[in-house]
Amino acid sequence: MAEESGAEALARLAGERVDHRFKGLPPDAGGLRVSELAAERRDLFTGGFTTPVLALSAERLEHNLALMETYAARHGLAFAPHGKTSMAPALFHRQLAHGAWGITLATPHQVRVARAFGVPQIFLANELVDAAALRWIAAELAADPDFRLICYADSVAGVRQMAAALGSPARPLDVVVELAAGEGARTGARGARECGLVADAVAAEPALRLVGVAGYEGEVPEARPDSVRAWLRQLGALAAEFDAAGRFAGLDEVVVSAGGSAWFDAVAEVFEELPALSAPVLKLLRSGAYVSHDEGHYREVTPFNRVPEEGALQAAFRLWAQVVSRPSPEQAFLNAGKRDAAYDLSLPTVATIRRGGAERPPTGVELTALSDQHAWLRTAPDADLEVGDWVGLALSHPCTVFDKWQLIPVARADGTVVDYVRTFF
Repeated sequence: MAEESGAEALARLAGERVDHRFKGLPPDAGGLRVSELAAERRDLFTGGFTTPVLALSAERLEHNLALMETYAARHGLAFAPHGKTSMAPALFHRQLAHGAWGITLATPHQVRVARAFGVPQIFLANELVDAAALRWIAAELAADPDFRLICYADSVAGVRQMAAALGSPARPLDVVVELAAGEGARTGARGARECGLVADAVAAEPALRLVGVAGYEGEVPEARPDSVRAWLRQLGALAAEFDAAGRFAGLDEVVVSAGGSAWFDAVAEVFEELPALSAPVLKLLRSGAYVSHDEGHYREVTPFNRVPEEGALQAAFRLWAQVVSRPSPEQAFLNAGKRDAAYDLSLPTVATIRRGGAERPPTGVELTALSDQHAWLRTAPDADLEVGDWVGLALSHPCTVFDKWQLIPVARADGTVVDYVRTFF
């Protein structure tokens, strides 16, 4: 059991001292507690923040949280957003406050972070064979009767290693059999027969309890709406097959889980078709990138493009950098690079230029490359860009934006910083 409640742990974060660990924050704030700095309501642009600095939009963050809460409720889905996106306990608790069943995670370290901040239900979207981590989880389950953790199993060998590490736990560990999204896809048992063998192996181990089936439709090879839906129906059929065979006997609920950030509309549609089983079905969606969204990859693939009547996510990130060199009419350099911006799916783009408190479109300015600490800009000869200008960059792929920043200002549209988000990667 966590040594302190989630509220107490978050309060401890608010009491953390601001210092050199946190890039972009005002140097004259050194020594203040995070809560004290937040209470000052400094302006992002005139309050002493140094560039580069990443900011989250307070309004857009709240919009995204509320939108996905409404979407999940409308479609009868439980929601366990993937916490690997932000690894921010404050955001975990905001997601829980917005109706989330729990938080999805991927590694033992991530689970430890969530438990340290009082997250009561965790879906671990990985087979867990690390003996030390399994023993720690068994101890957490024994100490806290309200804690629940569900993890994947996708092989007989993995099941046996899990059981050997757990020994005779006070409570069995809940597992779901992971169905692979196809040959050559990532993890998961390849097909219904192999899934059945894994389920039988779980049934033979008192340290484990089979509670459902799961997978990740984003790994369907050359994913298209029809192929994603077909795989999701295979997942539903697997749940029905297991249930008919009595594999879920005695359960209060059966877990059926899927859903990344690109196909949750297909998950909602197909999960509505799930047949009645011997126990109620917990239809668990796991999309995580929604919390900040982006202006690159997820703007292109979000399901809300296909169902605009359901709403639209809003990109909440902006990375602010300054022009530090303008060596020619065709070239300029910013003081932000790979250490500050995601670049694994696509480069940042120039969204706005700020000078003297006014913003304007980045006419004739294009970001073409990143070095470790510089962004390369190509400029038209008549582009209005000067050394010292602040440049707002639009980013792609939240998962590799959050992990570059330990303490992120949350700013209102007028620039007032009202909060700070602490990450743990």
